[in-house]
Amino acid sequence: MPARFARCIYDGFGHCFLWRILLRFFQWYAVLFCCRCRLFSAGFYVLYITAGLSDMLDGFVARKTKTASEAGAKLDSAADLMFAAVCLIKILPRLQIRLWLWLWIAVIAIIKLTNIISGMVLHKKIIMLHTVANKITGLLLFAMPLFVSRIALVYLAVPVCAAATFAAVHEGHYIRKINNQDHASANSG
Repeated sequence: MPARFARCIYDGFGHCFLWRILLRFFQWYAVLFCCRCRLFSAGFYVLYITAGLSDMLDGFVARKTKTASEAGAKLDSAADLMFAAVCLIKILPRLQIRLWLWLWIAVIAIIKLTNIISGMVLHKKIIMLHTVANKITGLLLFAMPLFVSRIALVYLAVPVCAAATFAAVHEGHYIRKINNQDHASANSG
């Protein structure tokens, strides 16, 4: 491992960086590939909740230990994408999703992709903001599988998709209005 990379890991993320990465990798790997338990079983919920809580606590710990960084925020965004992959691979195929809901999810994905492209064009880098709206959407999305076996999907999906639509549009507006100096502070929140 090059010295520059090692210094970045130590200085940019703090002492517990490697532990957090290994724990997160193990948890998501277990949920995605090794979980021999049934979907929505007790074993699945234990792995799912543990992985989700570690994702939520990661930024809090980094801020409290004063090890928050732009690289850490990008790592958190990668973990969020991994969470989305878990939902797509493990959960969505088992649900009875209506066409209108698939279309709404596709519209949200197109808005998010447009935001990424806008960030690359306007700011010459990938920008994934950690806005309050995005955090609320993430929390709602995380909670959804916890209730889907007891509450009809349509009643869960509408508020989650509404929040995700608002968050994506809000993020796009912010990306287009932000200047490069503001980006570093906005991405660390």
